[in-house]
Amino acid sequence: MYKIEISERTLHFKQPAGTSRGVYTTRHSYYLTLTSDEMPEVEGVGECATLPDLSCDAKPEYEMTLRQVCQMVEQMGRIPYDMIRAYPSITFGLETAFASFFDAAKKKLGTMNLSEGKTSVEILKEAGISVPMGMENLVDLFDSPFGRGEEGITINGLVWMGTYEEMLARLEEKLQAGFHCVKLKIGAIDFFKELDLIKRIRYVYTKEQVELRVDANGGFLPENAMSQLEALAKYDIHSIEQPIKQHQWPKMAQLCRETPLPIALDEELIGVNVRSMKQALLDTIRPQYIILKPSLHGGIYGCNEWIELANQRGIGSWITSALESNIGLNAIAHYAAKVYGPDVRMPQGLGTGQLFTDNIPMPLEIRGDKLFVVK
Repeated sequence: MYKIEISERTLHFKQPAGTSRGVYTTRHSYYLTLTSDEMPEVEGVGECATLPDLSCDAKPEYEMTLRQVCQMVEQMGRIPYDMIRAYPSITFGLETAFASFFDAAKKKLGTMNLSEGKTSVEILKEAGISVPMGMENLVDLFDSPFGRGEEGITINGLVWMGTYEEMLARLEEKLQAGFHCVKLKIGAIDFFKELDLIKRIRYVYTKEQVELRVDANGGFLPENAMSQLEALAKYDIHSIEQPIKQHQWPKMAQLCRETPLPIALDEELIGVNVRSMKQALLDTIRPQYIILKPSLHGGIYGCNEWIELANQRGIGSWITSALESNIGLNAIAHYAAKVYGPDVRMPQGLGTGQLFTDNIPMPLEIRGDKLFVVK
């Protein structure tokens, strides 16, 4: 029988994190510690983290709902996916807790049985640890070349919104650190100043030297968006995230049809938690890419659904964190390694672990433009 304990913690940003929706200075998360009567000395930890004014499950009754769902999981012995589709951050926290518990239990049991041809699920079952149907993919989440410290995941450097001088300084810092893909948050200052910053980058670095991504966070007005996309396209931009606010499907669909540079949906996916709605969104808008954040887009279960549907339609994807602590970031990185690995070359958005003054220590390390697990 599983038991779940809930704790909470507030993290503080080293510097204010600016987006077009506002500025974050702190980050509040709940942590789930999962244990089992069968192996009481083993535990798994997961993070449930919502973003105010963005997450579909950031509601006043969140803590009460979290406690009710955890009680349900204790009684059922599994994650009730269909019942909690509206709570992606809770789904992801539970998935991470189970995945890290299974990983710790396997290490406790040793690897002798694996050499005998038994699967991880079979090994856990013999030890009295049941792996519910539909959760088998969580058992080996941390077992990959990345997870074993054999290879890194290529990531992008992130330049937050700020004044022209601040953004330029942050950009140069990322390039000097060895990043070959840089993502700029735009929409906070005058567009032409941001364009001037991009022009300055391209004057020095070709697209082969530095891949540029921009994230408007829905900051463009629909009537101006196409001209702004055309202006950006002159500078070999890899893609732009969410140019206009979400929930404007016809306008976004028109932009995706006529755009001179690839469009990636991000906020547009939030709150679209039912498979048929996901199909409708992708069929209507037809974006070039979707960007997946497990805490916002349905956990691993929901993101797998998005990726499957996108692949069927020839739509690309990558995975990013959503300002989680290192607990969540670690799980997201392992998930990205499973989905796109081995040898993940398309830059993922996993460089947020350095943002906090009081982050939770985890064996993660950035070397150049790659994220590694330190063994």
